[in-house]
Amino acid sequence: MTTACFVSPSPSRLSSGPASPDPKSLGRSIGRVAFPDRRLGSLPRLRSPVMAAAGVGGNGSPNATGESTVSSRIGEVKRVTKETNVHVKINLDGTGVADCSTGIPFLDHMLDQLASHGLFDVFVKATGDTHIDDHHSNEDIALAIGTALLQALGDRKGINRFGHFTAPLDEAAVEVILDLSGRPHLSCGLDIPTERVGTYDTQLVEHFFQSLVNTSGMTLHIRQLAGKNSHHIIEASFKAFARALRQATEYDLRRRGTVPRFLKRCFVKIIKLQD
Repeated sequence: MTTACFVSPSPSRLSSGPASPDPKSLGRSIGRVAFPDRRLGSLPRLRSPVMAAAGVGGNGSPNATGESTVSSRIGEVKRVTKETNVHVKINLDGTGVADCSTGIPFLDHMLDQLASHGLFDVFVKATGDTHIDDHHSNEDIALAIGTALLQALGDRKGINRFGHFTAPLDEAAVEVILDLSGRPHLSCGLDIPTERVGTYDTQLVEHFFQSLVNTSGMTLHIRQLAGKNSHHIIEASFKAFARALRQATEYDLRRRGTVPRFLKRCFVKIIKLQD
């Protein structure tokens, strides 16, 4: 049996600090990851003086009133199956902090790249049957990340939607193109020369992205331009994905908070499929 649920960010569940925090505190934390405090409807001031002068909120959103009223976009999911127990939390408007313990060291390293290069705050805690292999944990972590991403995006109003980035790593280069369209599709053109990197089965790279695509409703194309070293190819893929996703989730000032109707319909379909 599989259970996946959205978890509202209540202070009692998420705070690792004392029961009565300092009211001047800027946020809550899980491990090393700090998430903005959203209690009592309070919204963080996220913009810089340059952004304020341009009428722009801290995550790139238009700010008509001159005050920053943009709340951080946070998704949290707990997924429990017979094989795994996964807890994921993502802040799309973070600072690039990762706190990941998946039981798969190489995957932890890749999720660190996702946080660092996407400027997302990423919290992942997972246990699973890794004594057999990494397949179930790899899949369920990706499914949970995709669901948390879907939740964090909300109605997607005003976002760029499209992302495109090419990342080099020494001899390797990987191009990622994505569309937060509500239509899940993966085209993965990686040619990884070895079966394993450390203990990680390299077949699981494509499976990770396929699982993430399925629950996030993302169209994702990954194309290897060059590369001979398996570690470099995979890491370049995650770096390019992080930067493309960052680009797609940031706000387009000219869109002024609108969303195309066909994208809205696709988003509603994804939500219904997961209910």
